[in-house]
Amino acid sequence: MSDRIPAPRQAPRLAAMAPLLSDVLETLERRFPVSGAEAWDAPGLVVGDPAARVTRIHLAVDAVAATVDEATGLGAELLLVHHPLLLRGVTTVAESTAKGALIARLIRSGCALFAAHTNADVVETGTSARLAELLGILDAAPVVSGEPGRGLGRVGHLSAPITLAEFAQRVADALPATATGVRFAGDPGRLVTMVAVCGGAGDSLLGEPAVRSADVYVTSDLRHHPASEALETAAIAGGPALIDTAHWASESLWLDVLADELRSDHPDVEVTVSRLSTDPWTAVVHPTR
Repeated sequence: MSDRIPAPRQAPRLAAMAPLLSDVLETLERRFPVSGAEAWDAPGLVVGDPAARVTRIHLAVDAVAATVDEATGLGAELLLVHHPLLLRGVTTVAESTAKGALIARLIRSGCALFAAHTNADVVETGTSARLAELLGILDAAPVVSGEPGRGLGRVGHLSAPITLAEFAQRVADALPATATGVRFAGDPGRLVTMVAVCGGAGDSLLGEPAVRSADVYVTSDLRHHPASEALETAAIAGGPALIDTAHWASESLWLDVLADELRSDHPDVEVTVSRLSTDPWTAVVHPTR
């Protein structure tokens, strides 16, 4: 897979052939109904005129300066991200603030911004489903079910048992490289057959029966106390080993699936995928002693 983003085409498509942003929004609502979002979430259109034409869509996990630069440099009229830029309330979008500066740049460039977050996590082809597929998890079903086939996380089995250390290596090989890599907690020789996963931060699912009954749980951003408590509980009452991944890495895998879906829905629109890492960590330092 190339890390390069293709340059804008020499002969841009005729705007008259391109769908309206409102048409693309209808597609996104059909694929990722906002009704599927968690109550605390803020998916949807952040910036943009629904009456504008869309010839190019750029996909990324995060709306940050680097991905906004990519989108506007490509001439995209829509930057579609996973994480909402305005998830928490703000009192100003002055350009002296990071979010205000991004919003101003998008508006000046005629580039809309849309986020598909937890409403994209729960669908059949969402973030956790993609992670499960790439890890070789069979018959994956939601950890927390909503509508039939939809829900948070995925749980299923491997075709044959392997050790925890071997499975952790499989996870590392499936994900793009990050500074913090992949870490695991548990007996390296433990045999793993049943696997639960949740793309992004998933410690809220540690107590779910489907996770508790798995041999290993793969997610991101595991904090000290929830992870420690889960391991202590597992030692007494049973429970999974833990594999902790970088948040961006676990969700970036989904972008190629989304790109294919959008190309199918809107064949007259060019869709590009950012290969930039928006993981915030730069490096890990180990003691010299």
